[in-house]
Amino acid sequence: MSYENSYDLCSNLNKEQDSEFTRMTDKAVSRRGFLGGMGALSVGAFIGLTPIAQSVKAAMGTTVHSQLIGFKPIPASTADKVVVPEGYKVTNLISWGDPIFTNAPEFDPSGKAPAADQALQFGDNTDGMSLFPLSDDRAVLAVNNEYTNNDLLFAHKGEKMTADDVKKAQNAHGVSVFEITKTADGWQVDRSGKLNRRITANTPMQLTGPAAGDALLQTEADPTGTEVLGTFNNCANGETPWGTYLTCEENFHGYFGTADDSYEVPAAQQRYGVKPADKRYQWSKFDSRFDLAKNPNEPNRHGWVVEIDPMDPESKPLKRTALGRFKHENAALMIDNSGHAVVYLGDDERGEHLYKFVSKGKYNPNNKAANRNLLEEGTLYVAKFHADAGELKGKGKWIELSFGKNGLTPENGFNSQAEVLIHTRLAATQVGGTTMDRPEWVAVHPNKSSACCTLTNNKNRGNKDNQPVGGPNPRAGNKYGQIVRWTPSNGDHTAAEFDWDLYVIAGNPAVHAGGLQAGTSNITRENMFNSPDGLGFDQGGRLWIMTDGKYSNKDDFAGMGNNQMLCGDPQTGEIHRFLVGPIASEVTGLTFSPDYKTMFVGIQHPGEKGKPSHFPGGGDSKPRSTVVMITREDGGVIGA
Repeated sequence: MSYENSYDLCSNLNKEQDSEFTRMTDKAVSRRGFLGGMGALSVGAFIGLTPIAQSVKAAMGTTVHSQLIGFKPIPASTADKVVVPEGYKVTNLISWGDPIFTNAPEFDPSGKAPAADQALQFGDNTDGMSLFPLSDDRAVLAVNNEYTNNDLLFAHKGEKMTADDVKKAQNAHGVSVFEITKTADGWQVDRSGKLNRRITANTPMQLTGPAAGDALLQTEADPTGTEVLGTFNNCANGETPWGTYLTCEENFHGYFGTADDSYEVPAAQQRYGVKPADKRYQWSKFDSRFDLAKNPNEPNRHGWVVEIDPMDPESKPLKRTALGRFKHENAALMIDNSGHAVVYLGDDERGEHLYKFVSKGKYNPNNKAANRNLLEEGTLYVAKFHADAGELKGKGKWIELSFGKNGLTPENGFNSQAEVLIHTRLAATQVGGTTMDRPEWVAVHPNKSSACCTLTNNKNRGNKDNQPVGGPNPRAGNKYGQIVRWTPSNGDHTAAEFDWDLYVIAGNPAVHAGGLQAGTSNITRENMFNSPDGLGFDQGGRLWIMTDGKYSNKDDFAGMGNNQMLCGDPQTGEIHRFLVGPIASEVTGLTFSPDYKTMFVGIQHPGEKGKPSHFPGGGDSKPRSTVVMITREDGGVIGA
């Protein structure tokens, strides 16, 4: 995404219609007349027309159609392939186990290949990614490899783990960085690229920022509390205008355990889900670093945003503690008009929070090197949403998470800023941040007018852990998810206050006759989906929505098919289905070539839990997570 380009998507609206739209948005409406406006704000002050705009325009005798979306939407699919609209084609770029170095062996589907092979190959379960151009026909692609499916990684399906098996799994985690070249046949991996690199669960990294060196980060192997090995469970991502990649550590808790029955997990770590049992990955049985009894502080050294320089394969990744420790989904960084770097961050767990980081220093567009420490120091905030009863819009405030403020004091268990950041979840609860329905990816509109966050689902809403129904979380036992959107006060992303609405509430109008379970007015039988997860704007302002939800295609999810990608127009509120993934996959990870004529998309865990997928090889081949490329047959811009 370009951080400097600005687009006014509202410029084509007739002023008389704007006035009528503003007048009518003050009325309360039902689901099919969803109140998506911003009350007293004029439409020109907001991102554009929301679902209510369609009802208003219809009442005025005016039909609203997207000027952004130019493809014919596709139906739901249960096929074991990637389905795209007419006029588009799909090409595979790289799959789990493919070599990224000239000396790397080819993928061995037997599951018997050693750890050393995996260290030279593309990692498993592709997720967030970013493309960094080198020239018109060369680029570097940085791709997260979130986790492993042991039943596919090993011939024994993870039932007879050894030390080398653990090392192999660790080598399948992390980040794959590799060069790609554009040829007559499209983009291809360059195994001889000088910038190619595998970053794994054992790559040396540096802890930076206010928490670095704190006693809670010190271990016997690292008494300084500043040097840590590895990154894992890397979910989504971000990128900076100074050319670095941000990879985000999410469900780190599941890699720790201990056989010591007397060990009691501290309450602060229990908040992050850390438990003595280690049944899934079994790393603690063969790598003492993950044994809680032997290294009780090691979990505190994970759950951070990691900054990587993709242009220097010898550089040490930096864990930026100023951005807080939690189960990071992505890191949506933008440069505010004030010059400060602002990073929006979701904590992907039921009942957790949405955060914002504002750098202390300002961005210097003329000196990339001077920006390298912008994420070293700044202020972290948690969001608190307000809404009148029954309203699906309102105002909000960012509450500062700084030691000594808002109850973050020794009396409440916080003795330093380091502790506030290491125990960010506890700090957010202390100051009264709003519990959310699993806040996942955040995306900032290219004109900087607003930002959106996917709230993917929450079975606990309304019945557990003080998670009341209301505001941006309007449904109990939320099965389908929604996307919340906010505009900062006076267009200033460093400001403490914001206005918010819901861009869409997902649902199933084929199953539910009405109410919020059917979704908002921009959800129909033709475009319905559940569990919005990945999210990103392209340069033209199209909002791309990726799902990671139920693909049973029955009961509450009947008619939805496999997980999918949709394209939304924030101006009209329209949402069209663009892509459907293969059986049992998640559609995740999104980036574009510089000309926006190639879209790179991740297809994660096809065939998970033994489901009958053989993507991408077909036949009886082993299913493999894969980065695919979407192009138009006429060579045009994707989605236009």
